Amino acid sequence: MKFDCREDIIQLTPEWTGERYENGRPKVPDDILRRIRNITFEEAWGPLWGLGYRYQTECNFRMVHPDKKLVGRAVTSVMVPMRPDLHKTLLDHGHKQEGRHGFFNQWVIDQLGEDDVVVVDLFDKVYQGTYVGGNLSTAIAARTKRGGSVIWGGIRDYEQIVKIEETQTFFRGIDPTGIGDVTMTGFNTPCRVGGAICMPGDVVLGTISGVIFIPPQHAEAVAIGAEKSHVRDIFGFIRLAEKVYSTAQIDTAWTVDMWVDFLGWMKTDPQAEPFRHLEWDEEVAQAKETSGAEIRL
Repeated sequence: MKFDCREDIIQLTPEWTGERYENGRPKVPDDILRRIRNITFEEAWGPLWGLGYRYQTECNFRMVHPDKKLVGRAVTSVMVPMRPDLHKTLLDHGHKQEGRHGFFNQWVIDQLGEDDVVVVDLFDKVYQGTYVGGNLSTAIAARTKRGGSVIWGGIRDYEQIVKIEETQTFFRGIDPTGIGDVTMTGFNTPCRVGGAICMPGDVVLGTISGVIFIPPQHAEAVAIGAEKSHVRDIFGFIRLAEKVYSTAQIDTAWTVDMWVDFLGWMKTDPQAEPFRHLEWDEEVAQAKETSGAEIRL
């Protein structure tokens, strides 16, 4: 067995064809991360649901900074209750064969880079299940810059962590005990977080609504779909406030006249400027096919 094994990661993520880290973990481009920072939880969820990904979200978390989003590339860790023979074997292997230092959670954090997010299955353990405290959270902030952690388990030193503004932490509970009686069986392997699954290299989006894990091969499509939903909402809110359309009109398939109105608004309104890279040919073609009318601007 190997921890953080390049061959295993590549084998498990064959649909990703872009850049990879040295360990084989997919590296979604920075620009995609930037765009995902501007979308909401539900806007990201919609395209994934449409693609058949039904188990990518978990909402039952506490978070350190309620006003701060978390976006980054997943580094996963799977912990299990300690069994002495397995524990000794894996700890010795990491120390003697792979040259790692400290406890399992330190191995993971020592590997983090910019915009990484630690995603941990700690089987909802809080007492002696505190994956990070003040020291390790400081290290996460320093290494990831804008990243953080998603822990299906506990944390300690909350009063220290809350002062670390650079990082965001999602967690299940707080306890003063240190981590103990646990063994890591997976490092950058598939990871269960509550009712969700996360893979190494997934794009993590954490908000006050919950956490969603976006497969890297679909990250750009999710960003596009979410941006389209977002800018249509902006337009819809404006026209609803102006009483131009009813809620039923905004929430159902748009007519040709509505698309003409929207595309004209896209060209001129300052609020639409960040979204002018989006293409609407498919949506327009569908509206034309449904109505049999032409759209002219």
